[in-house]
Amino acid sequence: MTAWLHYGLGVTIDQILDIVGYHLHTRLSAGGLLAMWRRLAGILESWYEQLAREARTSGVLHADETGWRVNGQTWWLWCFANGQVCFYMIDRSRGSPALERFFVAAFDGVLVTDFWPAYNAFAQERQCCLAHLLRELEKVDLTNSSTEWKAFAKRLGRLVFDGLRLRKRPDFSPENYASRILRIDQRLMDMARGEYADADARRLAKRLLKHCDELFTFLDHPDVSSDNNLAERMIRPAVILRKNSQSNRSEKGAAAQAVLMSIYRTLKLRGHDPLTVIPQALRTYLSTGTLPPLPSKTVANG
Repeated sequence: MTAWLHYGLGVTIDQILDIVGYHLHTRLSAGGLLAMWRRLAGILESWYEQLAREARTSGVLHADETGWRVNGQTWWLWCFANGQVCFYMIDRSRGSPALERFFVAAFDGVLVTDFWPAYNAFAQERQCCLAHLLRELEKVDLTNSSTEWKAFAKRLGRLVFDGLRLRKRPDFSPENYASRILRIDQRLMDMARGEYADADARRLAKRLLKHCDELFTFLDHPDVSSDNNLAERMIRPAVILRKNSQSNRSEKGAAAQAVLMSIYRTLKLRGHDPLTVIPQALRTYLSTGTLPPLPSKTVANG
């Protein structure tokens, strides 16, 4: 229960001590709580490894990262998620070394990310978040009022929204609209290869050219989203917990944090109650020495 309160709901250690001390009449120390949580994370380690394998072999995977503190030093919390899995990893690196430790080999599915360049070498197919691109246009509009920039931004915005509207058509499929998708790709290349005097237009055109094959992947794969909102939603609970608990004081604490947050968030994604599933799994572990498989997603109406 205390692990769920902390890693699942973001309740602070002091608040948990108040709950168990005042309401449950149980005396615990902060060190005692941390020791219990680390033992629990160690028992559930095989589930954590299972989640990593499922994430690496999925057809579509969203990824994002945010800053994290470990023993006062800047580390990074990575999140890899889809509709079935939410896997967190806390690592010293925000670049390729961390991704190498997670992916092991190139990812065979479609990786949905922002424009962070560290992802470039790890996915055969990638969808860069169009919401990030549109927010970039809005941000530049606040400081740049040149005629060339306004024309560039309007043209790019129209192109993006044409792609989004096409995807929303009731009869959409890559086969039905192959010629229109091709025209969208050609319009994108024309913009990327254009010559611009405005510095912001040149900068964005350079980005378009670099990611020209990664902006409209969602039109070729109907199961791929045009944005990375899923990863941002999955990373938000960790950000809230970070504000409450100030991250981790040790590497062991960071390791336990990643394991327990991953399992709790995945169980919630799959429609399971952690306070039911985990005690049942621990009973099996105590009697057999091994954990049962992590439950799959529940099916509505049986």
